[in-house]
This record gives sequence, C-alpha cells and structure tokens, in this order.
Amino acid sequence: MSATGAFSLTWLLVALPLLGAAVLLLGGRRTDRFGHLLGCATVLVAFVIGCVEFAAMLGRSSGDRSVTQHLYTWIPVGTFHVDVGFTLDQLSMVFVLLITGVGSLIHIYSIGYMAHDPDRRRFFAYLNLFVASMLLLVLADSYLTLYVGWEGVGLASYLLIGFWNENPTYAAAAKKAFVVNRVGDMGLSIAIMVMFATFGTVSIAGVSAGASQATSGALLAMGLLLLLGACGKSAQVPLQSWLGDAMAGPTPVSALIHAATMVTAGVYLIARSSAIYDASHGARIAVVTIGTVTLLFGAIIGCAKDDIKKALAASTMSQIGYMFLAAGLGPAGYAFAIAHLLAHGFFKADMFLGAGSVMHGMGDETDMRRFGGLRIPMALTFWTFVCGWLAIIGVPPFSGFFTKDKIIEAGLNDSWLVGLLAMLGAAITAFYMSRLVFMTFFGERRWESDRHPHESPAVMMAPVTILAAGSVVIGGFLILNNRLVDWLAPVVGTPPEGTERLSPAAVSVITLVLVAGGLFLAWQTYGAKPVPITAPAGGGLTRAARQDLYGDAFNEAVFMRPGQYLTRLLVFFDNRVVDGAVNGLAALIGGISGRVRRFQTGFVRTYALSMFAGAAIVVAAVVLVRI
Repeated sequence: MSATGAFSLTWLLVALPLLGAAVLLLGGRRTDRFGHLLGCATVLVAFVIGCVEFAAMLGRSSGDRSVTQHLYTWIPVGTFHVDVGFTLDQLSMVFVLLITGVGSLIHIYSIGYMAHDPDRRRFFAYLNLFVASMLLLVLADSYLTLYVGWEGVGLASYLLIGFWNENPTYAAAAKKAFVVNRVGDMGLSIAIMVMFATFGTVSIAGVSAGASQATSGALLAMGLLLLLGACGKSAQVPLQSWLGDAMAGPTPVSALIHAATMVTAGVYLIARSSAIYDASHGARIAVVTIGTVTLLFGAIIGCAKDDIKKALAASTMSQIGYMFLAAGLGPAGYAFAIAHLLAHGFFKADMFLGAGSVMHGMGDETDMRRFGGLRIPMALTFWTFVCGWLAIIGVPPFSGFFTKDKIIEAGLNDSWLVGLLAMLGAAITAFYMSRLVFMTFFGERRWESDRHPHESPAVMMAPVTILAAGSVVIGGFLILNNRLVDWLAPVVGTPPEGTERLSPAAVSVITLVLVAGGLFLAWQTYGAKPVPITAPAGGGLTRAARQDLYGDAFNEAVFMRPGQYLTRLLVFFDNRVVDGAVNGLAALIGGISGRVRRFQTGFVRTYALSMFAGAAIVVAAVVLVRI
C-alpha cells in the first residue's frame, strides 16, 4: 500500500538525523553551544514519528501493514529503473523503534559522557549520521538503496571508532574496522549484481517474488554472498577481528554499535532476504554453522578478557551468533532471532553504558583487575548493570531467559548437535559475564589510591535506568503469547508446530542448570577468592583466548602475507616484464636510430652514394625476383 496519513512522514525518519549531522558538520564551531541538544532532538523526534506510525500500524489488519513511499527515480537506464523509496512493514518497524528509541537514550547519555570533550559537537554529528544511515538501511525498498545505508553505517563507524584519532592506536582500530568491513561489503555488492543478472531487478519485493523460480546455484551464490556481507557488519567468523579493537571509540559509540545499529545489520539482512534463504537449504546451513561457531568463539574469548569493554564486545559477538543460528533455521527461527536482537539491544546498551559509568567514576580505567567492590560507591550503576547481567545469562524473568531459550529450542528441534552447542554457549556465557560482574563490583577494592569512584550524573544514569527496566521486561513481552511471532508472521513466516525433540520446560530446566553451573564456577574463582592484580599466565586455551583465538594471526597468515607476496610478484612482473619489454623496445629503436643518424653527414656526395646504393638494391631485388 502507498504511504498515506502518518506513514507519509516515513522519509522524515531518515531526513531528521541526516539534517542534524549536516547542520553540525557544516555549521562548525558556531554550533558548539547547542550541537548536543540538536543531535538529541533530531533522533527523539524521529522516535516520536516511529511511535506514531507504530500506533497507526497496530490499527490496521496484518495484511495491510506494509506501506511503501516512493521518493524519486534514481537510475532510469532503458528498462532498468531503480527508485529511491522506503518500505515500512512489521520487520522494519521494530528496527525503527529500536534504532531511534535506544539511539535516543544513548544520545542523551552522551551529553554527560562527552561533556568535557572540545569536539562534542562533531561527535553528535557522527552519531546522527550513524542513526540516519542505519534507518536508511532498514527502510530501503531495494538492495541498492540498502547498500547506500550499509556503506553509510561503515563510514560513520569509521569516524566514531577513530574519533580520538590523535592516538595512533585508535586511528589504527578505525582503519582495521573499515578495511575488514570492506571485505564483507564486496560480498554484498556482488550479491546485488547476481540478483540483477538473475531477476532483472534489485528491488527487495522483486527479488522475493522471483526467488522460487531461480536456480539452486544462483540462490546458493546469493545466499553465501549475502552471508559474507552480514559477517562483516555483524563481526561473525571469519570477519570478527575488528570488533574488539573498535572499543577504542568513546563508550556511547560502543553501545550504539553493539545494541542498536551496526552489528544488527547482518541479522536484518538475512531476515530481509528470507525468500532467498528459504529456497536454499545450503545457504541456511552455512548461516547456522557460522552462527554456532561464532557464539562459542566469542564466549571463549570473553572468558579471558580483563578489559571490561572487550569482555562486553566478545559477548556481543557471541549473542549475535545466537541470532545468526536462529535466522539460519528459516521460519523456525527468524522471529526468535529478531526477539533476541531486540532484547539484546536493551541489555547490551544497559551494560555498555554501565561500563561507561564505571570508567567515568574510575578515571577511564578499563582493567577489571583494578576494580573490585564498586557496588558500594556506585550502587545505581551496580543495580542497573545487574539487570543487564541477569538478562544476558538468561535468568528468569529477565529478557534473555525468554529469547535465548527459544533459540535453543529451535536449534534442538533442527539438530541435536546445534541445540547442545547452543546450551554449552549459555553455560560459558554465564561464566564469563558473572566473572565480569564479580571482578568489577565484588571482592576487595583493588583500585589505586588516587582513584575516587563515584556515581555518574543524572543525565547519564537516567537512560541507563530506562534500559535496565527494558532488560527486565522486553523479552517476556515479546515472547509470551507469541506477540512478536504473530507480528512478524506476514514478513518471515511462522515457526512450524509439532517438531519438538524436548519440551520447552525440559529445555529451560537443562539450560538453567548449566547457567547455574557457570555462575557458580565464576563465583568460586572470582567472587570467593581474591583476584590478583596481575593476570596469571594460565593454560594454553587461556593464552589463546587472550589473543582472540589467534584470529588476527590467522588473517595475517592466510590473507595478508599471501596478499603481500602476490603484490610483490605483480610489482616484479610489472617492472621486469611489462616495463622491461617497453623499455627494451624503446632502447632498440633508439640504438638503430643512433646508427642511422650517422648517415646524416650534410655532404651531397654521401647522399648521392646512398641513393645509388638504394637503387642498386632495388634493381638487384627485381632481378632476383624474375629469376
């Protein structure tokens, strides 16, 4: 249906934060006094528009909830037309509310967190650009427009991760995120080319409608290439290496990347391309495999990190792995993947902003071995963080209990192996997230004497408190009575019934026993015993986890070194073969010319002799030919 009434405001969702970014960047220092307020206002107004449209959508029947808004024709070439337009349906609606809602809270928090930064105005401009790009990505009605938003998200993340680029380490982290994401972007761009070659269109509706008629080879190629793009944005194996280094950016950036924008883009891409994955069993197996491997990969890394932000980054990698696992199960898991994504948006933003509050009170210290006992001087930060902690490890009635258990159930129904590995991931998650909480808020005080931990101002803690409340209730609200499943059914289908290997109650009991085991082990190791300020050497797995399971070393050995050798070989070929042939030919002609030039003496008798010799050669040739 065409956008009318409240839905005619859809374009403002993207335009408002984009306008905020433009004003703050072009206005320069003149906008310093009100830049942070303008940055917050644009996203807040977008959130209000999203709420109004959500209410209008609720008033329609499920079949009439998808609306499109055509803006203009972007590429009119012969019979090929690409329009710039937006599609607001049940799937994009939940992302709009998450991006603008959680994004608004992170903007408000940033007013306090960045209060003393002289470039705060520029920071809010980049935040606005990030939100605008993500909204364009989820509202796009064609893969080409989606790609514009996709690249905008990559640019904004590069600018924000390297915001304090006077530090070479931070600048290198931004560059690393940018380069690794380009690998995934290449996959998405080729996938769009394959779509055009296969369907003759790049509109999402056209691709979805034609998927059932495409060949299995084309569907598999598109599915794998889209997965490569999703792995880059969502930091899934093998393109996960940028996420830990991205913690160099200001903490609100980490919260925005991990909770509401960048890493969720990959999950959205797979859910939005459900028609392709539903028709390609091989592509779905690849998504499940990547998700399962990444959830364990991230969980193991999280067990050995002493930096509070990097431990949270590892948990993001692992939780997004759960979402990929669910999305790879097709209609059996799409809705559960989105439910966990929404719940994760609340509890991960809560914990990242809580970590920012800890850093604010501890003079930017991030080493958990130098914390301990912070629950007393930072009580509000502690209790709000506890809400996020209990949500992510899946303790009832917190959000993760509902959303993660549904993914484990769906995984078990598909495969015993996938389900058991998902349960193992829950146990490891309980261990390392409990480790983080015990090392930070419990035990003896280990901070230096010049630290004076204190609670953060209200402008920072008010958003954290709202996010903590959401961490408690959002999971149950989405899952109970199949609210989100029914809401998304017209877009991604419904989970099949009657395929249970274990009852939901049995799955919950087994998972909770494993979670309790992980929590108890963490308490025994980090809660009941003193935590050494210097990390013990540990075993081989611990050392490997500290090195991110050698992900960087693998990339360097498999991709970077061979690339360097190939480059050197090509340079040698270019210098010695291509340039050598050209230079050799030029030298040959130059040498011949030098010798011929000797005949240019300026004497008439020499030229006459030359003419006589030439005539003799011609006559001789004629005689020889006749013979």
